[in-house]
Amino acid sequence: MRTGRMTFHDSVLALLVAVGSVPLFLLQSAARAEWTRAPDAFGVALVLLMSAPVAVRRSWPLAGLCASLVPQTLLAALGYGFGPAAPAGLVLLYSVAAHRGLAAALCALTLSLAVYTVGVSAGPVTPARWSDHLVVIVVLVALWGAGRSLRLRRAYLAELKDRAARLERAHAADTRAARAEERSRIARELHDVVAHHVSVMTVQAAAARKVLASDPELAREALSAIENTGRVAMAEMRDLVGVLRAGTRAELGPQPGLRDLPALVEQMREAGLDTGLSVHGEAGRPLPAGVDLAAYRLVQEGLTNSLRHAGAGARAEVTVRHAPGELDVRVEDDGLGAAAGARPPGHGLVGIRERVALYGGIIDVGPKSGGGFEVRARFPLKDER
Repeated sequence: MRTGRMTFHDSVLALLVAVGSVPLFLLQSAARAEWTRAPDAFGVALVLLMSAPVAVRRSWPLAGLCASLVPQTLLAALGYGFGPAAPAGLVLLYSVAAHRGLAAALCALTLSLAVYTVGVSAGPVTPARWSDHLVVIVVLVALWGAGRSLRLRRAYLAELKDRAARLERAHAADTRAARAEERSRIARELHDVVAHHVSVMTVQAAAARKVLASDPELAREALSAIENTGRVAMAEMRDLVGVLRAGTRAELGPQPGLRDLPALVEQMREAGLDTGLSVHGEAGRPLPAGVDLAAYRLVQEGLTNSLRHAGAGARAEVTVRHAPGELDVRVEDDGLGAAAGARPPGHGLVGIRERVALYGGIIDVGPKSGGGFEVRARFPLKDER
């Protein structure tokens, strides 16, 4: 569609150039009748013929210029007084400079100047002064320069548009990456908050169902623990959703950390998992908040997996070791290590790996050689003095 419009416009321009060139040709011949050849039908035909290539000035500008220069040269050589400074030649020279590369544009300018020189030299003697020739040369060079300027401006604008498009694509890619990262973070936080409490509630509900008839008091304690665990889960979920919801101001409490491990261990004991906790060494300074939270979530996920998969009668042990420049956290049990390792990794362990990697740590997850399952992570700590 665009090519058709361009062709139509160029054809109209060629018609206008032809209509304008014929009167100009007749007036010039009449004004210089004493030293130019009288206009005739052949001269008019040459004028019309040199104007026809303007119709392809954007499709084949250099070829059109060469085709137009042939009748123009004949007009000059036969003494009609028309040369490369005719309207068609000027339009085509400008078109080559505006729509083709530098090499083609220089070729067109050189060809126009050469044809003008040959036409003047081969034609009849004229009283033209050197200033007249200088004016023609200046006009040719000026139009050529105007065409080159337009082409360079178009190239500059195209580069700006392309750069803006690249920046927009890069911004869109960054936005998608940020959204994906945020979705991953939200999913990890939701899993860490919900999975542990739901697992504890599931185990306690199963225990309450088994002893409901034989030991109602024990079942009542299990149901009370389920109620408390559910309330804690709801409170944490409410805080998390309040943070994620735009425009909502949530009441934020401190994030859990290693200081909360005793309460976590006690909760696991109440859920039926025999759990021990040992802490070696002392932190020289408060742990970074992110490392503290990641270590707590690792212990929480490790104990939750032990509660789910270790089996009845298994014991879990949590070991926290503070060393110079390093924090070592380990969760191990003596349950069904090989069977647990055969299970596909869940979202919890994937999230823990991401947390540990975020702080430059190293994590090992898998069954132990002597039986049982182990989750261990080592976090590097910067020694800031």
